[in-house]
Amino acid sequence: MKEQGNIVPVGLGRDAIVRAALALLNDVGLEGLTLRRLADELDVQAPALYWHVKNKAELLDGMAAAIFHDALDDVEAPRRGESWVDWTADCAHRLRTAMLTYRDGAHVLSGTCLSHASGRPLELAMRTLCDAGFSVRDAGRGIAAVYSYVQGFTVEEQSTGPGEPDAARFPLAAHAWVELTKDADERFEHGLRLLLSGLRLSRFGS
Repeated sequence: MKEQGNIVPVGLGRDAIVRAALALLNDVGLEGLTLRRLADELDVQAPALYWHVKNKAELLDGMAAAIFHDALDDVEAPRRGESWVDWTADCAHRLRTAMLTYRDGAHVLSGTCLSHASGRPLELAMRTLCDAGFSVRDAGRGIAAVYSYVQGFTVEEQSTGPGEPDAARFPLAAHAWVELTKDADERFEHGLRLLLSGLRLSRFGS
């Protein structure tokens, strides 16, 4: 099979391209990731990739779906006796871990299309919360809030934040900066539990 004189290598499928892109992401970061650079990594000419991904946006959609798939594809309904709070927290931790596996992993999921990859996990999450007494609307909003928290926290975690405030002028801000730049795992857990506590209360207030 040929396209503009470029042989499309046997076995070079969409999944292989996406996985190669994720591996390259760790070396070059999101800004350095281009189709041309990916083609060089795969030892093909760039047009060969267009048989499988039309542009970088479509490649990023595939990469985001792969990260999401790795995090939650094998998730199951809550075990007997497992609360919806603990089940949701576990899913949140799994998603953050998957994002942190790759440099700029959380950024990859920003603004990408996850409709195909999120179907089964989203259905399980909706069923879990609805079985716990949430309406469909409140379950959907709650899941979206948890997802946004995980993604936003991890984006910040993988970013270079602002410098430390001037302690002489802004002593409280400087103290907060110190607290907010240590023990990311503990801070993530603290924020997640606050969010889930609020979600639990909203079930009784709605």
